[in-house]
Amino acid sequence: MKHTLSVFVLVLLLLTSKTYACNTPASVCADKTDGSFSLIENSRPVALVLETGADSAVQRAINSFANDLQLVSGKKASLIKDPARIKKPVIVIGVIGESPLIEGLIDSKKLQLDDIQGQWEAFKTTVVKDPWPNVESALIIAGSDRRGAIFGTYEISEKMGVSPWCWFADAPVEKQKQLYITAGARSDQPKVRYRGLFINDEDPALSGWAKNLFGGVNAGMYERVFELILRLKGNYIWPAMWGKAFHVDDPKNTIIADQMGIVVGTSHHEPMTRAHAEWNPATGGPWNYETNAEKLRKFWRGGIERMMSKGEGEVYESLVTVGMRGDGDEPMSESTAIELLETIVKDQRKIIEDVTQKPANETPQVWALYKEVQDYYDKGMKVPEDITLLFADDNWGQIRRLPTDNLERKGGYGVYYHFDYVGVPRNYKWTNTIQIEKVWQQMNLAYERGARDLWVVNVGDIKPVELPLDLFLTMAWNPEKLTPDALANFSVQWAEEIFGKALAKDIGELVTLYGTYSSMRKPELINETTFAIGQAQGDKLTKGEFYQHQEKWQKLNADMLKVKAKITPEQHSAFFQLVEYPIASLANLYEMYFATAWNRQLAQHYDHRANHFRKRVETAYARDAALVDEYHQLNDGKWDGMMSQVHMNYVIWNDPTQQTMPPVIAVHGGANKIPVEFASTPQNDNSISLEASEYTRAVDGAGLLWTAIPNLGQSKAAMLALPQGKAATTVKDGVRLEYTFNKTSKSDLKISLQLSPTLDTVNMGGNKIGISLDKGPVKTLSFDLHPTGGAINTAGKRAWADAVINNRHEVELKIEGVRKGEHTLKVWRLDDNVVLEKIVLTDI
Repeated sequence: MKHTLSVFVLVLLLLTSKTYACNTPASVCADKTDGSFSLIENSRPVALVLETGADSAVQRAINSFANDLQLVSGKKASLIKDPARIKKPVIVIGVIGESPLIEGLIDSKKLQLDDIQGQWEAFKTTVVKDPWPNVESALIIAGSDRRGAIFGTYEISEKMGVSPWCWFADAPVEKQKQLYITAGARSDQPKVRYRGLFINDEDPALSGWAKNLFGGVNAGMYERVFELILRLKGNYIWPAMWGKAFHVDDPKNTIIADQMGIVVGTSHHEPMTRAHAEWNPATGGPWNYETNAEKLRKFWRGGIERMMSKGEGEVYESLVTVGMRGDGDEPMSESTAIELLETIVKDQRKIIEDVTQKPANETPQVWALYKEVQDYYDKGMKVPEDITLLFADDNWGQIRRLPTDNLERKGGYGVYYHFDYVGVPRNYKWTNTIQIEKVWQQMNLAYERGARDLWVVNVGDIKPVELPLDLFLTMAWNPEKLTPDALANFSVQWAEEIFGKALAKDIGELVTLYGTYSSMRKPELINETTFAIGQAQGDKLTKGEFYQHQEKWQKLNADMLKVKAKITPEQHSAFFQLVEYPIASLANLYEMYFATAWNRQLAQHYDHRANHFRKRVETAYARDAALVDEYHQLNDGKWDGMMSQVHMNYVIWNDPTQQTMPPVIAVHGGANKIPVEFASTPQNDNSISLEASEYTRAVDGAGLLWTAIPNLGQSKAAMLALPQGKAATTVKDGVRLEYTFNKTSKSDLKISLQLSPTLDTVNMGGNKIGISLDKGPVKTLSFDLHPTGGAINTAGKRAWADAVINNRHEVELKIEGVRKGEHTLKVWRLDDNVVLEKIVLTDI
C-alpha cells in the first residue's frame, strides 16, 4: 500500500479544518452547544475587559480583537475598564501574575493555569462558568507572558474568520450573526522559540510602497508588519537594512516594537543591534577589527546601551547578533581567521556584560553561520554554549548544515532561510517562486535535527510571498502538527480561510500548481533562449519544449479566470493579489519570451510569420505594465509601488536598471498569408519515465516509513523516508523502493534518478543513494553540490548552479547488456535528505 494521503484523511481534514468546528474544547462554532460561550449573538459582540495596568502589548491585542469582533459582527464591541461594571458575560485577556481578574479566578479555584505557568509564550483559553457573582460565564485568554496572551487572542480572531492577511492582503471578513466558543479549555505554546522574518532587498518595491502610503519605511509601516507577524504567531524581525537604520530612521520604530511585543534583532552581518547603515567610514574608519578595533567596540557598545535605554531597569527585547562579516555583507577576510573571530565574539560579550551589568549568558545572542562564516564553524571555531548557532540555506532553499551533536546546548540552533535573494546565479526578488512543499521538507528536516530555537526567513518585500510565509510561521509554531497529510491540505485550508469553502478547492489547486511551475525555474532566469522552441516545417511550426511550458501556463491562467468569475466583489482585491496577479503575470512573461523566440527564429529566414510573434511580444509587454498598474490601483492605491521590481531581460546576475521589451524583428516585403499553426513533433523516445510515487513495492525499515509528498519538486509526488533526520542506513537495513518495468530488447541501460536539490547537512562528503537491478549488486551514487557566493565556473560550483537554476539534480548509472523482458529496479535509502522525484530509464 502506498503511504500517501488517503481520500478518507483528505475528507476528514476538509471537514475539520474550517473554523466552525464544534467537537473540540474552546473552539469557535456557529451553533450554540451545551456550555458554550457567546462571542456574537444576534449580531451583538460580547464585551471585553481592558484592565488598568495591563501590558501595552496586551492592551493593543485587546483593542485589535475588539475591532475584529466588529468586522465579523458589524457592530462595535464595548470595552469595560472598571471590573465593578462586569454584569454580563465578558472576555478577559491577560497575563498570569499581572491580571487581577485572572489571579482572582485562580485563587477561587475556578481557573487552573499550572500547565502553562512559567512557559514561553504559552496560552490557555477557557470558558469559566459563574466566574463572579451574577455573571453567567466568562471567556479567559490567559498567557504565560504577554505574547502568549496575544497569540491566544489572535487564534480566536482567526477562528472567527479574520485572516492574518486581513490588512496585508485585504482578505475579506464574512459577517456572522451567531458565533460561540465551545465549553472547556485549550492550551498551546510554540515549539520553536524565535520565529520571524527578514525584510530585505526592499528597494524599489517595499520602500516605494511605504513612502507612498506611510511617508517612508517608518513606524507606521512597521506597526502593520508587526501585527501581521503576531497574527501569524511570530515574534521576531530583522528590519529592512539596505541604507536603513531601524532604531535611528524613526525612533518610534523601537517604541512601537516594544509596545507590541516584537523581538527586534539585526541581520547576519549587523552585530550588536547596530544597523550597517549606522556605520560611517568617514568618521569611524574602516570596518576592520584588526586595524580599527577600538572604534568598532565603541560603536557596538552604543548598540547595547540603546537596547538598555528603555528605562526603569527594563530592556528593549532583542536577540543580539554577534560575530562579524566584512563591509557590505562581504567576507571579513580571504582566509578563515578563526582566532580573530573568536576574539571579536569574546570582546562583544565583554561589552554586553559591562553595559547590562549581568553575565553575558543572560542576554540572548545569536551567531549567524551565513556563507563563508560556516567555514569557521566547520573548521572548529567554538562560541559559548548560550549563543544560538544560526545555520543558513544556500540562498536558494537548500539548508547547508545542521547540528550533529550537543543538541542540549543552552543557546540551541536555528535556521536562516530564503524566499528572496540578491546574488548568483541570479537575483530572484520579483514574485513568489517558493514551493511550500520544499519549504516543509527542509524545515521539517531542520526541526528533526534539533534546530528549534530560531527560524527566520528572508521575505524580501513580504508581498507576494504570502502563502509560503504563512506556511513558514505556521510550521514554526508547531512543526509536529504540520504532518504530510496536513501539508497536502494546507493550500486548500489557506484558501478557505480567505475565500470561503466554495472556492477553497479550486483556489488551493491553482496556487499549488503555481508553486510547482514558478519554482521550476525562477522568472529572472528565463528568456527567449531558455527552452528549445522547435522548427518551422513547411506551413507548420513544431511544438518544442518552450511550447509545453507556455501551454501549461496559459491553461493555468485560463483556469484562474474561470475561478475569478465566481468571486464576490469583496474578494476581488485579495484574489488579485494572492491568485490572479502571480499567475497572470508569469503566464504573460512566458508568452512574451515564447513569442520572442519564434520571432527571432522566423525572422532569420525572412518568414513573415515573425510579424505575428512580434505583435504578440508587444502585446505581452504592454500587458505586463497593465497588470502592474492594476495592482497599484487596488483599494484606491493602497499597494501603489509594491510591484515595481524590474523583472525582465536579465543579462547578468543583477537586475536590469529598467524594464525593457525584448528586441524583436519586423520582416518587410510581400504579403505572407500562411497562418501560424503548430503541429506536434513526432517522438522517437527510447526511454521509460517512472514517477517516484508510482512504485511497485515500498520496503520500510530501521524505523523509517516511505511517504509520498504530493507536489514536492517537479513530479506528481516525491518520495521521502520519514522521519527525516535519521542516521544513514545500509543495504542490510533493506530500506528501498522497487519499480517494475519491461524492456523490449537487449541493450545497455542508463538509469537517471531525478532528485530535488539538497545539500550534505552533516559535512560527510556528500549525499548517497543506492541502485540495483534485479538481483544485481547495489551501486552507490553520491553527489556533493557546493554552494557559492562568487563565481560559478568551476566544476563543483557549476553543478550547484545548474541544480538551483533547474531546481533539479540528476545522478546516473549505466548498466551494460540488460536483457529483454521484465525487470525490477531497486532504489535504496542510504543517506538522509535525498528526495527522489522521478526515474528515467534509457536504452543506449
